[in-house]
Amino acid sequence: SSCFPFLSLTVLISKIGAAVIISPGLLEFSVGKFRYFMLNRPSPEDAILRHISSNASFLIFQIHSQYQNTTISFTKTLLHNTSGTGTDKGLVFILRPEQSMCTWHLETLDAEPVQNMAIPLSYSERDPVPGGCNLEFDLDIDPNIYLEYNFFETTIKFAPANLGYARGTNPLPCDIGTGRDSRWRLLYDVYQYFLPENDLSQEGLLKHLQRMAEVPQVKANAIKVVTLTANDKPSVSFSSLRGQGVIYNVIVRDPLLNTSAAYVPVHTYACHFEAKEGNCSSLGEYVDLNFENFFFGFLVPIKVRLILTAVAGGVGGILLVAAWWRFGILLICMLCVGLELGFLISSVTFFTLLGNLKIFQDDGVFWVTFSCIAVVIPVVFMGCLRILNILTCGFVGSYSVVLAFDSYLYTSLSYITLNILKRALHEDFHRAFTNVPFQTNDFIILAVWGMLAVSGVTLQMRRERGQPFFPAHPYKLWKRERERRVTNVLDPSYHIPPLRERLYCRLTQIKELFRKEQPAGERTPLLL
Repeated sequence: SSCFPFLSLTVLISKIGAAVIISPGLLEFSVGKFRYFMLNRPSPEDAILRHISSNASFLIFQIHSQYQNTTISFTKTLLHNTSGTGTDKGLVFILRPEQSMCTWHLETLDAEPVQNMAIPLSYSERDPVPGGCNLEFDLDIDPNIYLEYNFFETTIKFAPANLGYARGTNPLPCDIGTGRDSRWRLLYDVYQYFLPENDLSQEGLLKHLQRMAEVPQVKANAIKVVTLTANDKPSVSFSSLRGQGVIYNVIVRDPLLNTSAAYVPVHTYACHFEAKEGNCSSLGEYVDLNFENFFFGFLVPIKVRLILTAVAGGVGGILLVAAWWRFGILLICMLCVGLELGFLISSVTFFTLLGNLKIFQDDGVFWVTFSCIAVVIPVVFMGCLRILNILTCGFVGSYSVVLAFDSYLYTSLSYITLNILKRALHEDFHRAFTNVPFQTNDFIILAVWGMLAVSGVTLQMRRERGQPFFPAHPYKLWKRERERRVTNVLDPSYHIPPLRERLYCRLTQIKELFRKEQPAGERTPLLL
């Protein structure tokens, strides 16, 4: 798609020698230079790039905004195969011989002004052409990355690239031959870049997008997640991080010529900025339940999901306490306690880079390994149940503090267990990479978690030194005490009235406090 035949009608060019006269009102760009500008619905813009090097074979012009859509087109007449609309969009300009200038059309349908950032990048005939073998999307040559997300996962898709070619020549066929002289030798490196936590600002996003546009900057700043071959499906999934800004890009490499080119980077926060409920800006806010009638206007911030979690945990706790109180089956109770510690340790194991190994994308391998790690913990400590109980209280209890922090302050450590729940609930989550940012907040909370765990375990160890391993269960103690009181008449507690009589006596005493005092004087009637 050459840009010269689609020269905008608003550009008036008249050549007088070497001079070029251009009508005012155009946005002028330079290769490799970022430019900020505003777009308004009533006044679309036309842009121009001049002085294109003769060594350039094609250009990629890309434009970015935070959440408002922008349209970029070869012409003012918007067609599906010559324009694109979105927050991160780009077009490939195949240059003709002797061509040194290109134009394009920009507009937005959003009612509010849109802050944009754009840059044109040039590539030589040896560089691969991103999206040059597109068969799925609308553009003939599509350098864009298409992103979809839900609560569980974020998926990016892109069109395969083609080998580079010189100006005025035809591109190589995409599907004829799979040898070293075809596009099947190309490799695709997928990169991921995390924005600072809790940063939803437009300025921050556009600043960090500059680090993900060109090949050298992408390699220097982002994390390479996976390398795909031409035989792999051009699609990669990641765990959705709601409220966390993430930028993705793909670099296509030609290993034979040692050249590369970057697709148009795409970003997401896994949430909507313009949604009425649950938008990106309200993720850190909490539902305030007004207890004014009950507690003198004291407002208690709380989340519904925390209430449901507390209720479910309370039921489980009551059942376990009831089993211990009535039957005193120590082994079963400690097995439940040990499995919780095993679950946490197994979750931490898969929270590391081990969780992204390809072998664990198989659900069978993952769940068998996860279960084995979770079960081996109580088995190892079965001979020292008190140590198991203390370790569980220290580490699991301190992690609950981490989860409490996450309710008010974002931390990636909450995904230690959340990723496991996602995998259990979503059948396609096995293919998702579970990388998370690890920034200042996470280091601080990790230090707090470690300090609480170590101090809790140490304190319990010292307090329980010299004490029995486990006391008798409460029901046994209560029954023994009851039998002792029944048979031992010398025990003062033997003469204690039943509970019903004690309550009645107490109510009588309370009534006496509110009875009116009788007047003094003679009350006995005179006998006649």
